[in-house]
Amino acid sequence: MGATTGVTAGDGDRRLGRRALLVGGLAAAVGTAALAREELSRLWWRLPGVDKPRVAGAVDFPGARWVAASPANYRRADRPDDYPVDRVVIHVTQGGYASAVKVFQDPVHAAAAHYLVRRDGRITQLVRELDVAFHAGNRGYNERSVGIEHEGFVEDASSFTDAMYAASARLTAAICRRYGMPADREHVIGHVEVPGTDHTDPGRFWDWERYLRLARAERTS
Repeated sequence: MGATTGVTAGDGDRRLGRRALLVGGLAAAVGTAALAREELSRLWWRLPGVDKPRVAGAVDFPGARWVAASPANYRRADRPDDYPVDRVVIHVTQGGYASAVKVFQDPVHAAAAHYLVRRDGRITQLVRELDVAFHAGNRGYNERSVGIEHEGFVEDASSFTDAMYAASARLTAAICRRYGMPADREHVIGHVEVPGTDHTDPGRFWDWERYLRLARAERTS
């Protein structure tokens, strides 16, 4: 850093005038109050006696099986009222279905997706869409997206079966309809495209053209 910081030698020893202190303090107070109001607007339902209504075992996608992830792997929220949803993030588990469920139920893992699609097309929901799942490795993207995991391996093209593509496309189409977004590559992205990630999924064998064609057909049906 040193000379590249842009700070002239001696600036750190200057004294601020009273007016600057007052203006700066007022700006900080206003900013803090605005942030506090924003946070309170998102947390009102967490107050004692107030909670977002939830039905045990209910799913957001008809036909999905409910298997709850550990509460340590997601954050309760009230989406899209507190965090607008405008992305679907596609993942690949790098393992089997059972092992993925096991890690999503492990509080030490500190991660889970909203959905898991099995090779045979079976869909499991682990986190409600209104909650923020820790799936993308980026807080902002977690808050704005729904994460879908797919059983298999990025370097094994046979992982991505016809049944998986069809089921996952129906799921993505339903999510896009729910939040009013198109089924395109701007709104349906791979984990590899999330800023700051070190993941490569869904990988080179994931057929985006086929997947989005199926999703768009479902989206408009």
